[in-house]
Amino acid sequence: MKKIIITLFLVLGSLTIQAQELKWQTDMNEAMKISKKSKKPLFLFFTGSDWCGWCIRLQKEVFKTPEFEKWAKKNVVLVELDFPRRTPQKPEIQKQNAELQQTFAVQGYPTVWIVKASKKDGKINLEKLGSTGYLAGGPTTWLANADQILGNKKS
Repeated sequence: MKKIIITLFLVLGSLTIQAQELKWQTDMNEAMKISKKSKKPLFLFFTGSDWCGWCIRLQKEVFKTPEFEKWAKKNVVLVELDFPRRTPQKPEIQKQNAELQQTFAVQGYPTVWIVKASKKDGKINLEKLGSTGYLAGGPTTWLANADQILGNKKS
């Protein structure tokens, strides 16, 4: 019986590790360091993770797919800017998220902004490349739109 439980634990543990391969940053300073080092734009996901139905749907239909995972690793640094109602959050993260919500005039969730970040004279500069939200059609439709936004960066 112990062997079955241990085997089950190991299998479930490995599945959990595989499911967590994408790393979503929550600290903008850390995300900007990664962005600068990797030369990839920031993917700012404004969400209400524990109450917003469309956010949960976008996560399920797009962000948790192998297609998105492959695209994200190649193209962007993921940043989750969460506005939960029931889940506790550090005050500094709440403050950071509220400031970014105002900066990008986010009025509804989910909202995704793709931005190019830079720091000059100690000030953060976020160049807006484009934004989107939930789009029906799964990862193919959503990623085609995101690629179009990234294409704007190159023109």
